[in-house]
Formats: sequence, C-alpha cells, structure tokens
Amino acid sequence: MVRNQFETIRELFSRHVVPSYGRFDIAFSHGAGSHLFDVNGKRYLDLGGGIAVCALGHAHPAITEALVEQSRKVIHTSNFYYHEPQGRLAQALVNLLGPGKVFFCNSGAEANEGLFKLARKFGHDEGRFEVLTTLNSFHGRTLAGIAATGQEKIKKGFEPMVPGFRHVPYNDLEAMRHAISPATAAILIEGIQGEGGVTPATPEYLLGLRRLCDEKKLLLLMDGVQCGHFRSGRFQSFQRILERVPGGDEFLPDGISMAKSLGGGFPMGAFWVRAPYADLLGAGTHGTTYGGSPLACAVALKILEVVREEKLETNAREVGEFLKAGLLELARKYPKAVQSVRGLGLMLGVELAPQIPNLPGDPNKTQSVRLANLLHAAGLLTIPAGGQIIRLLPALNLSRGEAEEGLGIIESVISGI
Repeated sequence: MVRNQFETIRELFSRHVVPSYGRFDIAFSHGAGSHLFDVNGKRYLDLGGGIAVCALGHAHPAITEALVEQSRKVIHTSNFYYHEPQGRLAQALVNLLGPGKVFFCNSGAEANEGLFKLARKFGHDEGRFEVLTTLNSFHGRTLAGIAATGQEKIKKGFEPMVPGFRHVPYNDLEAMRHAISPATAAILIEGIQGEGGVTPATPEYLLGLRRLCDEKKLLLLMDGVQCGHFRSGRFQSFQRILERVPGGDEFLPDGISMAKSLGGGFPMGAFWVRAPYADLLGAGTHGTTYGGSPLACAVALKILEVVREEKLETNAREVGEFLKAGLLELARKYPKAVQSVRGLGLMLGVELAPQIPNLPGDPNKTQSVRLANLLHAAGLLTIPAGGQIIRLLPALNLSRGEAEEGLGIIESVISGI
C-alpha cells in the first residue's frame, strides 16, 4: 500500500508536471528540524537543506508563528503602497551590509535579473551594457540568467543567447582585466561558486576586482544567492573570506543578489545596491507583483531574529569546521573515493575521485548522482554539483550530533565502495 502511494505520486507528476527536473525516487511527507520523512516512513538526515534554502530546517515553529500571525493581518497589498515589514527588513539588510537600498523580489534568478538591469542602467548613457562573469558560475534559469552563467550545458537548446555576457576563468584577476572592453559595465561573481563545485574566491581576487572596478569605472556585483545569509559563517561570504585580511573591512561590492535562506523556504529574493547607485532604478524602471509582501517580509525578519538569538552565524562556522575536518579525514582514509574537500561554514563540497572503482548504480549516471543515491539508501540527503561533487548545504542550526551522524553515514557508504 505504501509503495503504491509513492507510485501514485510519481504517476501524478508523470502525467501533469513538466519533466524539467531529473528527480530522485523519493516522495517526502513531512519534516522536523534537520530531518525529512518520506511516504514510506523512512527518516533522512537532510544535509542538502533544499539547496541551501532551509535556514532553520523543516517545520520550524518560529516560521509557522510568523506566517500565521502575519496572515491574520494582511498577506498582500501591492508595491503601490507602504507597509512596515518591508521597510524594517530593508533596514536590517542594509545594517548587515552597508549604506544602500534594497529591492525585494521572489527568487534568486529575479534578484540577478535586477542586477543585470542595474548594470545596463548604469552604463546606458555611455553605450556600455556588457557584464563579465566567470566560467562554472551559475546565475539562474531565465534567458538572461543562462546567458550570464558560465556553463555550456544549461544553454543548450536555448540559443541564441541574450547578448551582453562573456565568461572568464574564476579567481583569475588578469583574465578579468584583459576581458574588459569599451562595452563593459559590470563584473558579476559568486563569493563561493555553488553549482560550479563549491569554490571560494581568494581574498586577493576580491580585493583586486574592487580595485579594477574602481579603476575602470565598473560596477562590482556579487551573486550571494547560495553562499549568502550566514551560510559561510558571516552574513555574506566575502565578509568571511576577507576576515583579518588587510583592507578587507573596507571591501564592499556595488550590488548583491540574495534569496534561498533569506526566506527559509518561503519564496523570496532581494538585491542590495550600494549608496552611490541605490537610486539608479527609479520609479517605473523595475517592479514585481509579489516581491516584498508583508507575509514574505515577516518570515524573513523572523529568520534574522532566530539567527541572532540562537547565534547561528557562530554555529554555522563551528559546526561547519567540525564537519569539514571530518570530511577531510574521510578523504585521507578513502583516497580512492574522495579526492578533496572545500568550502566555508555550512557550504561544503566533497570532490569525488575521477574514477571510483566498483561504484554501484547506473553507469550512464554521473558519479555524484550515483553516490547521492547510495547516501539516500543509507538515510542521508546531499546535493550533487556537476558530475564529481557532492554539496552539503544543511540548516544553519545543524547540531554537532547531527553532523557526527552525517559523517558516520557518509563513511559507512564510501568505505563499502
């Protein structure tokens, strides 16, 4: 009967849902904290976090309380009017970053679209429109988002690309310098590449890009959709990367996109614009129906409150360091399975060995998907990135005990390969 329930759900998807995702054979019924339960009653430790979305885990009572309380007042008006939660949330985000202003939307892709429009508006009067991004980057699934993304696989079938984007190697300052043309208006990077394999920017790269943009009169834009919102152990990943680095305290980009953990599972995006450019997108130049609704802002404010009260910024750093140390030990013990480990805080990547002998599963699937399936069978959820990398993007309140449980499951799987 239970198996039939899963098959019934899968059949509903097969008949009625656009098949744009490669889905794993799991259907979830409910969750609690860092655990999810499927329709068979099986329990999973969730180290994927909905792809870095579930900042407080699943079914957190504070989020439920915020949703219920605000829904009793007003769920939606429109952005023709003012409401307090949006103003308070914008103030809170500005206080975490620096002088500037915030635009609210519904997703990371929309937030990046806003940054693209900001760059075009900035360069328009001089005929500049081009945004330089990096290889292996990921900036969303809209037409402009895939044009900005430095991965050919997501562009196939959607040519011709939206013009105005070129890609250069990540963490290569000279390549960026040489790529600048008279049409260039902005540079866009991730502080830690997520879909591209959990690769952090170096301090020298970030500081060098800031100097380069100042020299060439370009906007420096950062995609903080996945690596932001305390995941690295600071509000934004560049703040963590530049800790105790000379000049790091003064570093600020000109724009930052945000989403994912911002709403903790409630759909929400935003972008912050630094003070000199914060009024470039004036009335009528950009908009959204749902962005910054009272309901979304109430949830985001509650998440910030919980992060502050429970010191989850520190927890992400400490539990992340414990988890990373454990993964590095597994890499040392099982070099035929694990090649390297990288990342910061609770954004970690496990790079698999190029050819793992006797890896079970469909040989037509990537190694990362095949290992993810083995981990699922053992009760652990992770997120593949490309063909060789498994991402760990758990809730910011993951406990040390849960991290130990995860490490034990991972070792039980890779030791048996």
